[in-house]
Amino acid sequence: MTVARLTIDLDALARNYATLRDQAGVQAAPAIKADGYGVGALEAGLRLWREGARSFHVARLAEGEALRGVLGDRDATIYVLDGPTPGSQDRLRTARLTPVINSLDQAKAWDGPAAIHIDTGMNRLGLTLDEAATLTGRPDVALVMSHLACAGQPDHPMNALQLARFREARALFPAAPASLASSGGIFLGRDYAFDQVRPGISLFGGGPHDRPDARIATVATLEAAILQVRTVPAGETIGYGGAFTAERDLRVAILAAGYADGVPWTSHPKGAVWFAGARRRMLGRVSMDMIAVDVTGCDEAQPGAMVEIIGPNLPVDEAARAAGTTAYELLTRLSPRAERRYVGAV
Repeated sequence: MTVARLTIDLDALARNYATLRDQAGVQAAPAIKADGYGVGALEAGLRLWREGARSFHVARLAEGEALRGVLGDRDATIYVLDGPTPGSQDRLRTARLTPVINSLDQAKAWDGPAAIHIDTGMNRLGLTLDEAATLTGRPDVALVMSHLACAGQPDHPMNALQLARFREARALFPAAPASLASSGGIFLGRDYAFDQVRPGISLFGGGPHDRPDARIATVATLEAAILQVRTVPAGETIGYGGAFTAERDLRVAILAAGYADGVPWTSHPKGAVWFAGARRRMLGRVSMDMIAVDVTGCDEAQPGAMVEIIGPNLPVDEAARAAGTTAYELLTRLSPRAERRYVGAV
């Protein structure tokens, strides 16, 4: 019996890519860092290449090497957001990766094609505008880029502020293509699109504004089998810490998944699953390997039946919000323990 299963719909991934590319109206360069937001960077990269992606963004050098390994001789540009970290130069060249320059020290350490990252208000990595101005004579700038801090909040004043700052930064490198928007930024309007967008979370099923969006298809569906169904009398507690007390007699299903599979421990007390056409509440704390669910009055709940934890009926943004987190974290925490199944051609 399959106890936990993660189904990844590559056709849905392709539809999301088309939606995001068409919304932006410019080149879409997928961000497939963190193992493709938990769904498999190599499978996602190959399918997105088939769909027309020719540039990709990853965070780590090893992620870029792995992606180059599956893309092989295909003429893909793979940007490494960490940039040329100490000792990485030979590996970057061998794998034909394009680092993102985040500091003047990195600019001095790298003499090949590179993207220039200019900080416009995120205050993480990135050159200041004055620092970037010292690199204007560099002949090998493949891309000038920045990153929006509040794109998931369309009315946030930081968006307009960063757009104005990025226009100033882009003017320093007029011959280079420019990129500002990721998933949320794509839906802020064409002013934010420039020459390239970098969709991430919305490729993989998360809404661009941290909530479900009808334009974005579900890519990852996590299901778990019912191990046992039991009656819990009124007044009894369920799970560790006695965190839930039954207010009446309950029929309870025990599912074969837990936080070791990527279901947040913090899903209690707001978490739910989908089974037999209805949302069913989680009861008590999520354990390492098990979840208790209220199936009172549901005769379909029997051992072996599969229950949806994340999927088309329970979008990842909703599941994440119930656990007090985000779709980004929920997807990237999906464990390899669940059986993985890809549907749609790679």
